[in-house]
Formats: sequence, C-alpha cells, structure tokens
Amino acid sequence: MQGYNVLHPMGWDAFGLPAEQYAIKTGKHPAGFTLNNIETFKRQLKMLGFSFDWDKELSTADPSYYKWTQWIFANLYKDGYAKLIDMPVNWCEELGTVLSNDEVINGKSERGGYPVVRKNMKQWVLDIPKYADILLDGLNDVDWPESTKEIQRNWIGKSVGAEVHFKVANSNLEFTVFTTRPDTLFGATYCVLAPEHKLVNNIVTDDKKADVDNYIKLASSKSDLERTELNKEKTGVFTGSYAINPVNNKQIPIWISDYVLASYGTGAIMAVPAHDQRDYEFATKFGIDIIPVLEGGDISKEAFTQDGLHINSEFLNGLNKEDAIDKMILWLEDNKVGTKKVNYKLREWIFARQRYWGEPIPIVHFDDGMDILDDSSLPLILPDLEDYSPSKTGASPLDKATDWVNVTVNGKSGKRETSTMPGSAGSSWYFLRYIDPHNDKEFANYELLKHWMPVDLYMGGPEHAVGHLLYSRFWNNYLYNKGLVPVKEPFYKLRHQGMILGSNGEKMSKSKGNVINPDDMVRQYGADSLRIYEMFMGPIDAAKPWDPNGIEGSKKFVDRVWRLYVESDKIQEKENSELDRLFNYTVKKVTADYENMEFNTAISQMMIFINAVYKTDIFPVTYAKKFLQLLNPVAPHITEELWQRMGNTESIAYSVWPTYDETKIVEDTFNLPIQVNGKLRSNIDIPMNLPENEVKEIAHKQVASYLEGKEIVKEIYVTNKIYNIVVK
Repeated sequence: MQGYNVLHPMGWDAFGLPAEQYAIKTGKHPAGFTLNNIETFKRQLKMLGFSFDWDKELSTADPSYYKWTQWIFANLYKDGYAKLIDMPVNWCEELGTVLSNDEVINGKSERGGYPVVRKNMKQWVLDIPKYADILLDGLNDVDWPESTKEIQRNWIGKSVGAEVHFKVANSNLEFTVFTTRPDTLFGATYCVLAPEHKLVNNIVTDDKKADVDNYIKLASSKSDLERTELNKEKTGVFTGSYAINPVNNKQIPIWISDYVLASYGTGAIMAVPAHDQRDYEFATKFGIDIIPVLEGGDISKEAFTQDGLHINSEFLNGLNKEDAIDKMILWLEDNKVGTKKVNYKLREWIFARQRYWGEPIPIVHFDDGMDILDDSSLPLILPDLEDYSPSKTGASPLDKATDWVNVTVNGKSGKRETSTMPGSAGSSWYFLRYIDPHNDKEFANYELLKHWMPVDLYMGGPEHAVGHLLYSRFWNNYLYNKGLVPVKEPFYKLRHQGMILGSNGEKMSKSKGNVINPDDMVRQYGADSLRIYEMFMGPIDAAKPWDPNGIEGSKKFVDRVWRLYVESDKIQEKENSELDRLFNYTVKKVTADYENMEFNTAISQMMIFINAVYKTDIFPVTYAKKFLQLLNPVAPHITEELWQRMGNTESIAYSVWPTYDETKIVEDTFNLPIQVNGKLRSNIDIPMNLPENEVKEIAHKQVASYLEGKEIVKEIYVTNKIYNIVVK
C-alpha cells in the first residue's frame, strides 16, 4: 500500500524430533501425518487472512528442497568444514539420539524433558568455530536487539591468552592448558582435568581409581550448564599424579572436577586460587596451597581478582598485567613450553542424529575411507521404513534399511551413512530458497538473491539466539565466501515476538497441551476479532496471558465498525470539521505505530476514533474509506467487504495508503506549565504560538505571589511546552 515490493513467504520446518516423537507415539508414519498437518495449518493460516505468498511455499522434508540442503552439506564437506570425529556428546537414551548443547536444558532434553548424559561417540560435526571471528564481526552490521547480540557474543566466547604445556611427573606424558592469564603461572598450585579428558585413565593411580571412576560416572549425568554457571558446590577427586609447573619446575597435584569441560579450551586448566574465586573455593575446600602473585587484597578471606603489580613471580616482579602477559608469552615461546593462542567457547556444531526423520547424509563409507555423493546423485531420498523407532545403543533406525544401506559406487561396495541431519539443517538456509523455490538447477538464482537479500525484517523468538539464528548466519556467511549469495548477514533487522501464555502462565504450545484452537475461535468470534485481540494484548515483544474476555472486547469493536458502515446513516458526502484534527492525528499515529510494530497502540487509537465518530452526526466518505485502509492490516476480512460495499472494485490491499494534513493536527490552544526554580507553581490554557513577550506577561501574572520580593535570575520558555523562572 506504500509502493514497495513485499515478499512474505511461508514454509514448513518438517523434519526433526517433534514430528518423529509424535509418529512413534501414535504409530503413524511421519511423512503422512506431516503432510496432513501442513494442510491443516495452511487452511488455518488462510482462514486467518495472513498475507503469505503461497507461490513461495516450501517444506524442508520435500526432496526438491532437501536436495539442496544435501548439496550445501556436500560443499561444506569438500571444503573441510564437515567432519566425522570421535567426541563427547549429549546422549539421550529415551530419545535414542545425540543432542546439541542448545537442545539440552538443565541436564534434560528440551524435547520431552528426558535425562541427558555425556558419552564419547563418532559424530558428524560442522566446524563453525572457524567462522567465530566472522560471526562476531557481523553482529556490528545488523539491527538486532542488543541482548540477542550479547547472547551470541557470549556463546562464541572469544578470549586471547596462551596455551601452556605441563609435563606429568615421572612419565613422558603431558597435557596443555589454555589460560587468559599466563602472567599468573607462578601462582598455579594445582591443575584440573575435565572428567572426560583422555589422559585421566593414563595418570590415575591404583589407590585413586575407584574414586575417579565413580566421579566420572556422576559428572556424565550433568549438563554443561549445571557443571559451570549453576555449579555452586565445588567437587573433585585427586588423580594421585602430579604435573610440573614449567616456570619453576614445582610439582603440583592433578585433580579432576566437573567445573572443567572437555569441550572448552583443552579440557584442562591451571588453577591460580589466589586470584580466581572458583579456584579459591576449590583450594580452600581441599586444602591446596594458595600463593599470591599480584599485589593487593587479603587472600585469607577471598581471591584477589583485581589487577595489581606482580609479586612472587621472579622475572615478572613489579610488572603490570599487560606487560607481564606479553613477557610471559615470550618466555613460554622461547622455552618451547607454550604459545600465544586465541580461544573460543563456541564448539563444533553436532550435525548428526541417530534418528529416522531427517535428511540423509550423502556419504558412503568404504573399507578404505569414505566419499561424498556427486551432485547428479542428489537428492539422496530417505527410504520408507516400517520400524523407525530409535535404538537405545546409538545405532540409527536407517541401519535396518539394508537394501538402501548397502550400495556399490564405481564398482566398490560400501555402506551409506545412517545418521540423519538435525532439524536445524533445513532451517539454516530456507530464507534463500523462498526467493526462488522452484529452481531445479541451483538453490536460488543469484540475481534474485541480489534483489531480495538481506531479509529486511525477521520476526523470531529469542530462544533461537544460539541455535537457528547462529547456524543461519554461519551457512549464509559460508555461501557468501563461496560467491553464492550476495550478502554476508542474512537478517538485517531482527525483532522478537513474545509468547502467548496459557491460563497457568506457561508458554502456550502443542507439546504442553494448552493451546487455543484457532478453528474454535474463528467459529465463535470471527478471524478479524482473533487477529485484533492478539495484536491488542500488549507490546509485540512481551509475553501475554490469554484472556477469553479480551477477545470478547475485540469482537464488540468489530461489530461496532460493521454497524457504523452498514446500519447507520452517518457516512455522507459531506465534511465534518469536528473530526478533522482527530482523523489526521489517527492517520499519523497508526502509520507510525505500524512502522514501529506497536500494534496495540495503533488499535487503541482506531478505537478512540470510532468512539468519536459515534458521537457525531456525519462521517465523511473520504474519512470512512481511509479508516478502512488503516484498519485493513489487522482486520482484512471486514475491511475488504466494507471497501467493496462502498463501491470500490479493486482490492483494498492495492489501494494507496492514506496521508495526513499536519496543519490540521495542530491544536489551537495548549496547557502551559509554569515553574519557579524547577517546581510547578501553576498552569494555564493559552493560544498556540503566542509571541514570547505575551507568554512572559501571562506567566508572571499566574505566579506573581512566588515572584514577590525575589530577583529574577533567568527565564526559559520552551515554545508551546513550558515556562520556567529562576529566582533568588
């Protein structure tokens, strides 16, 4: 309506755990009921009047779509970003699959709330850490909520420091720690390995083995969050072995503790309890030496975590933090016991699920290695399976499809990869396919991508900050670096919508069984009443509880509009100066509110206007038509109907958006607050835009008693706003 080309597409994130879990629960095949659900959702969305371009519809479970998901994976593999490695993973036995970190909440699966443990498995991963700096820098170029940017920065977790090599006493073994404070090495009095560290079994002494094994088992049941941010009580076990501090050759004990993660840094730390509160609490609890190496504080009470000059540090004594770090890194490199290092919290993206309902990974394993399928073999179609229930052992359901698994490629016998891609695979690039969804030659035409990208406005939940939003940025940046998309960042402007809460205050969702069926609401109240109510509930980014009484109020408003246009005789080919100011103000406010996504206040203003119309005798035809245009975005059905009843033949959606006359918004008078020494002493209604000398005369008369016997030091008049007098 304002003359722009608009692409508002709709698609279906159809692969993944939710659909498969429902299939297992009901005994229905996921392919069949997924299509049925899509048809139901599509019918409901059309019923509700959403302005989607259905020519751009796609489904991540459609082979014509996931062909290109597999193609992008194949390119990631060829370029060294997709790897099969042995690593500790989040294993959920109940779901029978590995989960990524963002799918685990407080040690339980996000889907279903089942226990999750850590175990070593061979897994496909994408090397997203290689893009860490690009992902960090890109946050400076987008219009996103600062809180969401900060979540991504913290998740990526860039830190600069050094890797230091520690030898294990009385052996030829060694391990490496990453530290941001190599200058405090002289204060390192013990080391800690993650319970999963590969060295643990090699260094534990016989008398400590039982304790260590029990501790490892206990730690495997905790999530990364429980082991770090939520870890209030420090626990650990001494391995019986010692490390040699490379700066002074002192032997220091090696412990294991769950507050160290195998997935961060090197899975080992040097502990400096005098200057790290976490290490201090651990050392205090277990009676380990605490040696200060920075001047200041009282380590008999707590760790000294501020900066100070170095002490007890030999060649670093008297240096400040920056100089000491630089000198220590040089010393480590000169003595070949360490190097400068940039580290990230961001871990590889686990890109495999031991489940059926997902994109097949286009890899074939041979006795002498593995290979990716060529482009002509894509899409690799997911085979039909009667029994797709997950295994408790880590095997994939696709292992049962022997005719599909066993394959001959170029005369060589091999086996297909039987893990499938995670649900986040297809949703990491769909925004590109929307632009050209029927192209069977490439994932999208580059010229079309240049026209439409980046996405101008993306509405999404904040819960996707370190999952979908991060993965999408990674895939888009990768494709940009290959010259396949024209922009680095896919989503220029991001805003979050709040959740609608059920009656018990919980998030409304199908999994919780507390949803409101739109069919029921439309049947009872109409689609426009439901739309208006949802937009009127409050700010779009706030969580809002569902209130059945609220939709009743919206229905009454819709009915009032209908009666005004159909049953009253107020709409006339006449002018009504009584409505001029309010109508022009309404156009201005509603337009601005829509632009700022402040739909609740836009609707409120339209309600105020309709109330005013009911109190007058004449509703000018020009105002009546323009009001329908203002209301149309939130109530398309009633406005389209009334638009045609007023004699228009073209859809209201293609009409030109109303403008307003600023001169008619200006009030003839305004209320002038008058302050003396910053305190409100009077106020009075006066004509707009009076000369300042006249305003001064009025103000002095109004506050004469406060000026009596006083010397006026200064007078400040903000035109048509406020008058302030300073006296002494």
